[in-house]
Amino acid sequence: MTHVYFHCSNRSEVLVDRRGAVVDDLAEARDHATRVVRSLTMVRSLEDWRCWVLHVNDDLGEELFLVPFAFVLGKPH
Repeated sequence: MTHVYFHCSNRSEVLVDRRGAVVDDLAEARDHATRVVRSLTMVRSLEDWRCWVLHVNDDLGEELFLVPFAFVLGKPH
């Protein structure tokens, strides 16, 4: 089990995940990352989430992988 953090950023803002989550492996971290992106983008707002990126870091601050929001959201309709 590994404690990972899911920070989000765009060119002008950073949303820092201070709680993180305990995951068994990278696949579980990826699934959790997708849920984080979906939960943030479900809130009605004027924010263009497609330019945001989710950074998955371990408890030492090392970046494990990135998830561009556009990858999860797909192309606009």
